[in-house]
Amino acid sequence: MSSTDRVIPKTLTIAGVDPSGGAGVLADVKTMSALGAYACGVIAALTAQSTTGVTGVLPIEPAFVAQQIDTLFADVKIDAVKIGMLGRSNVIETVADRLQHWKPVHIVLDPVMIAKSGDALLEKSAIGAMREALIPGVTMLTPNLPEAGVLLDQRPVETVKEMRRVAERLRAAMNHNGHRWVFLKGGHLPGNMAIDLLHDGDQMIEMASPRIETKNTHGTGCTLSAALAALLPQTHDVPDAARRAKAYLTEAIRQADTLHVGEGHGPVHHFHAMWKPADR
Repeated sequence: MSSTDRVIPKTLTIAGVDPSGGAGVLADVKTMSALGAYACGVIAALTAQSTTGVTGVLPIEPAFVAQQIDTLFADVKIDAVKIGMLGRSNVIETVADRLQHWKPVHIVLDPVMIAKSGDALLEKSAIGAMREALIPGVTMLTPNLPEAGVLLDQRPVETVKEMRRVAERLRAAMNHNGHRWVFLKGGHLPGNMAIDLLHDGDQMIEMASPRIETKNTHGTGCTLSAALAALLPQTHDVPDAARRAKAYLTEAIRQADTLHVGEGHGPVHHFHAMWKPADR
């Protein structure tokens, strides 16, 4: 199939809104668009947020989240779903129920708990709902090390060897039917390399890239999971999609300082391959 007649994948992000555009639905739409997918969005929460912090969160009623999902799926064939900030247990349970009903092929879960500023984005009471209602049914789970520690009720790991055991435990929490993967992000480990692990219950693939020194890493988790949702329908090889998503994020971080957005943790550069370099 040539580039002119390829089928453009339709992807969906179910997440919160970050008005600064660095994370959440807005960042997901940018990422999916940059990687050749048509992006749709279901709003699960509103935030008052900037690069310096979160000053407020307004949840969306679960019934309306369900209505958004059902209305969209009844019309558009969604090839992949990315799930981000859901905030509350009843929203988590609603999203899990509706996705079980519609059964999209790819479901990527970024278990958002804490904003880059340190502000909580998931109620503590909702962690159990994420473990029990949502994680078993997803096809790709993308926690960072602190999130993995919370999900497994253990301290965050400190070595790659410990990461391997955590990846195995997380994979065991997912359903065993079908092909399901854990993308465990190791960015919190010390060292000059950012090492991630990709695990499907059999293969354990290590992916490393040079660590980039910048404070502008707002929305990295959102961007990676959205990139995976965009790329998985475009390739039959999950490790290839994962490597491409990581490479995209790495370059987005590398060029983040050219954007000059806000005074805090600025966003990564989602359109680094498309925009001309900013004038200094």
